[in-house]
Amino acid sequence: MPTKKTPPKAEPKKTVKTVAKKVSTKTSAKQVPVKKAQVKKAADKKSDAGTPLSVVIRRRIEAQKARFHANDNISKFIEPGELDGLVDEVAEKMQAVLESLVIDTESDHNTKSTSQRVAKMFVKEVFNGRYIEQPTLTKFPNVSRLNELMIIGPITVRSACSHHLCPIMGRIWIGVLPSKESALIGLSKYSRLTEWVMCRPQIQEEAVVELADMLEKKIKPIGVAIVMDADHFCMQWRGVKDRDSKMVNSVMRGAFLKDSNLRREFLSLLEKR
Repeated sequence: MPTKKTPPKAEPKKTVKTVAKKVSTKTSAKQVPVKKAQVKKAADKKSDAGTPLSVVIRRRIEAQKARFHANDNISKFIEPGELDGLVDEVAEKMQAVLESLVIDTESDHNTKSTSQRVAKMFVKEVFNGRYIEQPTLTKFPNVSRLNELMIIGPITVRSACSHHLCPIMGRIWIGVLPSKESALIGLSKYSRLTEWVMCRPQIQEEAVVELADMLEKKIKPIGVAIVMDADHFCMQWRGVKDRDSKMVNSVMRGAFLKDSNLRREFLSLLEKR
């Protein structure tokens, strides 16, 4: 009898599930790993959608438990391009202030764009010491081992009182007694650093102390002295309205504090200017 042939076994069909799994595995192998920080940043931006920019910046500061008083610099919490957004938000709120003052900004051509102008002035000009980074200070070695008194000034000061946001206008003189090991900075850098510190709402007494702290930290001199002479519009423009009132204060550090002859020399040279 002829032998009965056994039909070959049919190969099992690949299910859709199996194919899908292989495709998925192949795709995932090609994916580029994404940094956790990037994912978090994208998630934060999504969650911040619709939230006022000032609130977003405030949350960043509070998350780091940092201070954000009127005379503090908060530039490290502001991302590129956000200053323009902050100007727009301030302009919107300034418009509400003008309306509460019962000023018709629609038909009054003089105040039609006042809210935008004021917002730009606050953020990018008179208070920009809060929002921009400290200017770069190029330091030079004291090759000649200078250790004689240097006086820089008068430097024009433009600031604002944090009580009423009224202008403070005046002059500053800076005295520096370098050591042989001190770093030296260009004369223009004294003006730039002074402007950066002063372009904030503050009181004069604290401003000169902050400037002295920075100069001590940057150039490490034997002594630093600062004298500030300023008009305060919160006294001249409002309140007592005394046009002749001024405020003069000084900060003496290191050798200027200990050596009365050096302090006298510094102050006497200012009187001649």
